[in-house]
Amino acid sequence: MLVATFASMWISNVAAPVLCFSLIKPILRTLPTGSTFAPCLIIGIALASNVGGMASPISSPQNIIAIDTMHPPPSWFQWFAVSIPVCILCDLGIWILLLAVYRPHKTTPSIHQTRFTSESLGMRQIYVCGVCVLTILLWCFESSLAFLFGDMGIVAVIPLVLLFGFPKILSKEDFNNFLWTVVILAMGGIALGRAVDSSGLLHELASRIEAFVDGFPLFGVLCVFCGLILVCCTFISHTVGSLIILPIVSEVGARLPEPHSRLLVMGSALMASGAMGLPVSGFPNMNAIMLEDTLGNPYLTTMDFFKAGIPASVVAYFVIITVGYAVMSLLHF
Repeated sequence: MLVATFASMWISNVAAPVLCFSLIKPILRTLPTGSTFAPCLIIGIALASNVGGMASPISSPQNIIAIDTMHPPPSWFQWFAVSIPVCILCDLGIWILLLAVYRPHKTTPSIHQTRFTSESLGMRQIYVCGVCVLTILLWCFESSLAFLFGDMGIVAVIPLVLLFGFPKILSKEDFNNFLWTVVILAMGGIALGRAVDSSGLLHELASRIEAFVDGFPLFGVLCVFCGLILVCCTFISHTVGSLIILPIVSEVGARLPEPHSRLLVMGSALMASGAMGLPVSGFPNMNAIMLEDTLGNPYLTTMDFFKAGIPASVVAYFVIITVGYAVMSLLHF
């Protein structure tokens, strides 16, 4: 789970679960029939990947949307100061929950050791690692290097040029196999958000919600918005839900007697990734429920998400409105 969360920080919570599921296949093949460890491990990776969607500004599209909505936008270090404690506590809480729900030690007392083939790093691997580290560092210090690069999108072009330009690293087949549907979903959602704003619908919705939360303290407003985005993003895409709701959150936050739109937007963005109660709630869940054993039987069912995913969302909710709220208040969001 920690590997999935860490990988999601840097390669997005769409690619991270695919990588982690490939890593656990040798373990799954050695498990006895009827072992509850298999569904426990798979759903643990999926939920941890959702949690990893909170971890960095580039780990999920909703974080990019949130940063675009926040004025001034938070630095990478401010984001990490909030997200890392929240992610660690969410992973810990979900891990305890999964052990209680599945009791894997009852059906799988031990795991067979898998054979590991040690390979030395070649020039290609070192080159790819260097490009990854360079890109991450440029993203982390993007605000200080804005005079040189201008925007994070320009930094993102650098690994494309270095990895596709270097022979035998990436080819046009790799380019065609990219998850372009995810890119289209994110960009189409941004277009939807702009339409909601320019049509006046955003202002109307903000006025209705502002009237509902009138007189609430800041903590109460955060609880309301986190609950709203938790319910919405459980049934629709995290990205689309964020595009619709985060501008409303920002508008309402700016109208409070003491404006705290940045705190409300950041808390709501974190909660969007924490909505993981159904197979359709996020890409990691969709990947997890499609996994099948050697006989073609799925490891997970919708009931697994009802009994583990919904409680996990509740765990994330309480971590965000407590620990997340405390850290954001200390940082004067």
